[in-house]
Amino acid sequence: MKLPGSKSQKNPKAGAVNVRSVMYSTSPLLASKTPPWRSKFLVGLVGLGFCVLAGRAVYVQIVGNDFFLKQGEIRYARTLELAASRGRITDRSGLILASSVPAPSLWVIPKDFEADKHQRANLAKLLGMTTTELANRLDDSPNFVWLRRQVDDAVAKKALSLGIKGLYQVREFKRKYPEGEAAAHVVGFTNVEERGQEGIELAFQKDLQGRNGTRRVVKDRLGRVVEDIGESVQPVDGRDIQLSIDSKVQFYAYQRIRDAVAQHKAKAGSVVVLDVQSGEVLALANFPSYSPNDRQNLTGGQLRNRALTDTFEPGSTMKPFIVSLAMETGRVSPKTVIATAPGSINITGSTIRDAHPHGDLTVEEVIQKSSNVGTVKMAMQMQPREMWELYTQVGLGQRPQIDFPGAVSGRLRPYKTWRPVEQATMSYGYGLSASLFQLARAYTVFARDGELVPTSILKNHNVPSDVLAPGVRVMSPKTAQAVRHMLQMAAGPGGTAPKAQTIGYSVGGKSGTAHKQEGKGYADKKYRSWFVGMAPIDKPRIVVAVMVDEPSDGKYFGGDVAAPVFSEVVQQTLRSMSVPPDIEVKQQIVTNKLPTVEESF
Repeated sequence: MKLPGSKSQKNPKAGAVNVRSVMYSTSPLLASKTPPWRSKFLVGLVGLGFCVLAGRAVYVQIVGNDFFLKQGEIRYARTLELAASRGRITDRSGLILASSVPAPSLWVIPKDFEADKHQRANLAKLLGMTTTELANRLDDSPNFVWLRRQVDDAVAKKALSLGIKGLYQVREFKRKYPEGEAAAHVVGFTNVEERGQEGIELAFQKDLQGRNGTRRVVKDRLGRVVEDIGESVQPVDGRDIQLSIDSKVQFYAYQRIRDAVAQHKAKAGSVVVLDVQSGEVLALANFPSYSPNDRQNLTGGQLRNRALTDTFEPGSTMKPFIVSLAMETGRVSPKTVIATAPGSINITGSTIRDAHPHGDLTVEEVIQKSSNVGTVKMAMQMQPREMWELYTQVGLGQRPQIDFPGAVSGRLRPYKTWRPVEQATMSYGYGLSASLFQLARAYTVFARDGELVPTSILKNHNVPSDVLAPGVRVMSPKTAQAVRHMLQMAAGPGGTAPKAQTIGYSVGGKSGTAHKQEGKGYADKKYRSWFVGMAPIDKPRIVVAVMVDEPSDGKYFGGDVAAPVFSEVVQQTLRSMSVPPDIEVKQQIVTNKLPTVEESF
């Protein structure tokens, strides 16, 4: 029995070994004293870490809560755009000139795109491109590439049937233009984003495009819509635009000017038809034209709306305005005789001539024969300011007030800068410039008994068809009616444009021919030919202006080139408007056999 305090009888060496194995205090590492600050520092670090985590939690959950919610929402929520339908463009009768129809567009995710050589070749063929072009298109971006937008449904179905991974379809809208080339310069066109680029499409872009809506949704990782979140904003479709254009008149005017350009081997041509009662534009036709549905390889010449954008010296079409001013101021009457012999007149060293000597002419005959000398003699009795004010009152030198892009103002210099010879030449249409549309509107003064009619390319719903739209008084009804009679003489036997006569309707108008400007002078063998007139002559319903640019088939006088187009357009237009004939057909003369007086220009 081992007593307390007794010593062990075991081997002392073995006991020594055991004692050293359990006495850790003998280790030099443990025997060293640890500084008190170190343990405090470690505890402090742990505490600080907890404080940082707690602060971060407070910031995330409370202070920056909106930001982190938004960041999270970005990763699963999407805003989808709900496209508004673009408004239609119609003619005055509601016939559609432009509308949007659904059209598929093909797109790919290039990084997911998987197609063998055969599939690539078929896809490229369907889309009208080479395999190299397809490869280059796929290299544009790894995430999204348009392959072809607004393709035919059949093309889209065949492309998707190839079973190519990464190829997708989305439904868009494509603009269609049923009237094609005939109304192209009026309607214009849009790009693939349905934004107006020309014509009415551009002029009324804000009204036509509407306002897109939005829809907030949650999508899964595969891009599928899981649910809607928040409130959707419904799209507002674009407003329909109803034009004053009559599709039948527009189409017929386009056909006639196209045929005239071909017949006379001309460069271009234009026709403007105005409704005298309302001031509405019934037709605005140009050739060459283009198809808005297929706009590949277009040129600037095809796109120009020449009736509004091209200006020229109006020539003899200005003579009726000088005569009206001379009569309005009491200087002459329709029967006043003016000596035009010997067929020329000298103004400060410059000689102005008639095409043929006419001798003594009444004021009526000055217009009928288109005498430069007779017109200049009346003009030189006036002050330059009088002529300038009349030209300004009928809209020359001012941009037409019409809702259409590209309309130009022409050129009319201040009267204080006119030299005597310039005043003389301006009396018969040289030294100033105007567009065909400006000329057509100016002639409404004669058609409306002295009132200038405001024009509009939109249908006027506020004025009934049988009520005259308010105009601006320029001259007395008596003067305007007298000039109308002179215009009838000019378009009849013994005048410069008997080919303007129309079966069933009396007409009146003035032809014009002028050398084209080339550099600082005039080209010898380049002309512009035009005719501006109205019908029926006693109570005009329409004004028609025709211009043919550079006829080169031997004929170039306005009475030979433009007047026949006027005749055909007037006849078709008045019939489509149900205007009753005012003369008997059997009493008319075959105008092609009538001699045409060669006009002075």
